[in-house]
Amino acid sequence: MTTRTLSIQYPDDLLLSLKESPEEFEAEARLLLAVKLYELGRVTTGRAAELAGLGRVEFMFTLGRFGLSPIGVDPDELGEDFANA
Repeated sequence: MTTRTLSIQYPDDLLLSLKESPEEFEAEARLLLAVKLYELGRVTTGRAAELAGLGRVEFMFTLGRFGLSPIGVDPDELGEDFANA
């Protein structure tokens, strides 16, 4: 499989304001891109996890940080379903 590289320019002062190292910022940017592509239904959890540099299970758990569910149901709806069961 061929892989490509995406380069995004950003100023050093962005890192200072976020209090992140370049490595932390770049890992977060990959994660955010993967999460958004998953949210839009453009990629699967497996493909998104690969893009984020995470294992699939770890990525699925990480979706909760963003209010997303790996099973296509809103986490609040799922909680309501269990409460009403």
